[in-house]
Amino acid sequence: MSTGCWLAVASADHVRRGRAGGFMQVCHGRAAPLRRIAAGDGIVYYSPSTDMGGKDGPSAVTAIATVRDGDPYQLDMGGGFCPFRRDVEWAASCETPISTLLGRLDFTSVRNWGYQLRLGLCQLTERDFALIAEAMGADCRAIA
Repeated sequence: MSTGCWLAVASADHVRRGRAGGFMQVCHGRAAPLRRIAAGDGIVYYSPSTDMGGKDGPSAVTAIATVRDGDPYQLDMGGGFCPFRRDVEWAASCETPISTLLGRLDFTSVRNWGYQLRLGLCQLTERDFALIAEAMGADCRAIA
């Protein structure tokens, strides 16, 4: 059972890169948010756009994972960009439009639910995590 459930925000392209590399990254590579999560925690990614800064959707939950053991680590990507990452185990899942979940999730019950996502990482209830995992076709027992 996970010790925490989290919703991270990143463009779909960035999430796909993380899936390919077995890592997660949040808040433009900052370390502090990654230190809030622990090994065994569940992570769901919400992608408001395909590309960073884009306005084109998909506005979907795009990936779900479990955080692996280990601390955040830094990687030099060149050009002076050295983001922090955490290793995760991605679950097989399908990208799912957030619109199919609105009104059913605790975190979307407030009028301006998207405002809290501006932080890049927010805690989810276990109930929300399970509903999202089910909607994505992920095996929640293997994650949470």
